[in-house]
Amino acid sequence: MPLAEAMETQRAVRRLKPDPVDDRVLLRCIELASKAPTASNMQNWEWIVVRDREVKARLARLYRQSWRIYQGLGRLATRNNEKQQRLIKAVQWQVDHFEDVPVVVVPCLRGVRVLNLLPIGASSHYGSIYPAIQNFLLACRAEGLGAALTTLPLWSMTLARRALGLPYTVQPCAVIPVGWPKGKYGPTSRKPVEQIVHFDRWGNRDHAS
Repeated sequence: MPLAEAMETQRAVRRLKPDPVDDRVLLRCIELASKAPTASNMQNWEWIVVRDREVKARLARLYRQSWRIYQGLGRLATRNNEKQQRLIKAVQWQVDHFEDVPVVVVPCLRGVRVLNLLPIGASSHYGSIYPAIQNFLLACRAEGLGAALTTLPLWSMTLARRALGLPYTVQPCAVIPVGWPKGKYGPTSRKPVEQIVHFDRWGNRDHAS
């Protein structure tokens, strides 16, 4: 699949079939993810591929605990927004069927976040994993897989580490349920680029033709 097509049709796909996903496909996606840049070329990522239902159930419990609060606030804040209400229903489906998802991928970073209290420290830290995560999501799209990133199961790093058997020096950064989609991919709707770009300073929409 051409890269531009993958980008233009990539979307969060939460409703997934329980059909298995071959390890070769997943490893190919993770290999492409690992081509992303990292700070100082440390390549300090680790990828946990979760198929064990018991481990998925532990992550699901954490997900449901945070989702109870998040979705309550979300439904109230978007009660007059039909599009957002559909999104909440899709997430609710994922929450309810989390254990049935064939595989959950958890990207992690090695190393202790010494400078995490400073904004630049946190930015540099996560800058070493999110380019790889986006590569992974695009690779999944190119393979025809559905995937959607969430961080809600990670509301407690201690409990998430315990669920995954991670040492203190390895931090889970996202949770990505992966599987074959129940629905179809389609063009991703976004605001026109003219509405989100500023030139040289905030508010300047003029650009050289």
